[in-house]
Amino acid sequence: MQRNRTIWIAGCALWLGIAGQAATLQDYAKEYRKQLAEKIMPYWYDTMDREHGGYLLADALSGRQVATDKSLVTQSRMVWGFAHADIKGFSDKQHNYLKAAEHGYRFLLEHFRDPENGGYYWKLGTDGKILDDRKILYGQCFVIYAMVEYSRASGRQEPIDRAMELYRSIQQRSHDANNDGWFEHFKRDWTPLMQHDETIVVELGGHKSANTHLHLMECLTELYDVTHHSEVKKSLEECLRLNQDYFYPLEAGKSCFHRQPDWRLVTRPASAGLSYGHNVEFAWLMIRAELVLGRKPSWSHFNAHLEHALKYGYDWINGGIYARGIDNQPATATEKVWWAEAELIAALTDGLKRKWNPMYEAALEKQIRFIAEKQTAPDGIWLDTVTSEGNPKSPGKAHAWKANYHDVRAMVKFMEAFEKD
Repeated sequence: MQRNRTIWIAGCALWLGIAGQAATLQDYAKEYRKQLAEKIMPYWYDTMDREHGGYLLADALSGRQVATDKSLVTQSRMVWGFAHADIKGFSDKQHNYLKAAEHGYRFLLEHFRDPENGGYYWKLGTDGKILDDRKILYGQCFVIYAMVEYSRASGRQEPIDRAMELYRSIQQRSHDANNDGWFEHFKRDWTPLMQHDETIVVELGGHKSANTHLHLMECLTELYDVTHHSEVKKSLEECLRLNQDYFYPLEAGKSCFHRQPDWRLVTRPASAGLSYGHNVEFAWLMIRAELVLGRKPSWSHFNAHLEHALKYGYDWINGGIYARGIDNQPATATEKVWWAEAELIAALTDGLKRKWNPMYEAALEKQIRFIAEKQTAPDGIWLDTVTSEGNPKSPGKAHAWKANYHDVRAMVKFMEAFEKD
């Protein structure tokens, strides 16, 4: 372990390439491009399962592990990540990321898609056999997100047709016509699961969650951007409104994880508090949704969430955003999870693109250095979770919840914002 730690530290110094001197955001942007091209995307390219299809995601700082399943969420995110990388010009002679995206796209259609009932299963074995046939809205969202990006990369209409097919299933089966919003958990035939039990692995059965409605807004934004379909627009407007009013209000400290079907607060202790990572992710995705809808962006709402996270959930000594907190109080969970770290980079990037802010710039520089020095493996892949001080807590690099989505997206956003010819 000590030897691995020494190699890791040496690798971080090489990553920064600027030991002993000040670096600019432009320097970091150039390094991100290099890391994405030479290390990060090639790493994910090697996860393709060329025997059964899809991707094998099981790796940690200690070495490759044996994958036991294929999750709808990460398989879809991998399709999105490869399509996005191709759009951004990262494909080369050794790594055709459009082909890598097509590889996963076909696996989604041939194995995850339910041709009888519509929608996509939650989990398969590595051989493509069904392990969990439930329809969970959180996973369906990422299928739409992946289909849209793959269509953009390939120029094909079929992925958009599949995305619209899934959107219609969601609207028919999941939308709450009485109270607005969407229910989230269903059996294979879309029978609602309205009571929570230990087999529901994402959010709460019978409730509406900030997490799912955030990602539904995310995918509807991109679906509307490419289709300009009136019904999709209506759904996006509804989802945006619900997120702004109930889950991520202007008073950021009042954000919450879950709501009752009729939008009453959930009082169970496990639902108390807020996620700083989700709050800042919402902030920039809200702006994206408003721009796609042709609205004036709600920058005051954006700044409220970003500044709340920086005040109560940011480690100004070491860098890094904490996991959870309650209202306007110090963070209650101080571990640092890769996806939240990425979403802070994305939000700070968008904030600085709009208007220079010394606090945002200082946080962004500290954030990048913390991740490079404490949360990046020698091969460039971010570790799942580290402690407040930056010691590995969950040293996973790829698994059923971790793919090439949050961090790659944030790095590309940052690179494009600050890299100069």
